[in-house]
Amino acid sequence: MNPKETKEEKQISVEKVVTKEQLKTVFGIREEVFVIEQEVDPAEEYDEFEDTSIHFLAKSKGEPAGTARWRFTDKGVKLERFAVLKPMRGKGVGFALVDAVVQDIKLHPDSKGKKLYLHAQLDAMPLYAKFGFQKVGDMFEECNIKHFKMELYL
Repeated sequence: MNPKETKEEKQISVEKVVTKEQLKTVFGIREEVFVIEQEVDPAEEYDEFEDTSIHFLAKSKGEPAGTARWRFTDKGVKLERFAVLKPMRGKGVGFALVDAVVQDIKLHPDSKGKKLYLHAQLDAMPLYAKFGFQKVGDMFEECNIKHFKMELYL
């Protein structure tokens, strides 16, 4: 554990989703953050990749706090659907999620030499940059939210 970690950060856990109950919790977090707070159309939020993606659930003090997923694409490994509940932001949940997802990808034998990429909302870019992700190309909009593509090579 990082000696500079705060007490709050030590109480954050991230688990790989393996049960339907965990996935239901993940979808609830995404509903709250993307559909309600950011007004993303539910038809855009939930897609054909739900069953083939590796999902993660972050908890703070045992309570659901955030989520993310990753999947293989023809362009590499895509990290997506990072969402942290509003009361949990700024407490290390996002950092713990990115760290867990990147570590899980590194352990997957099919990820060797592949590019990791994501579509980062502008205010999340500094978080991804901490892990070495770099901005690529021009800003674009997805679901009426400004993003940049960011990439990392393992």
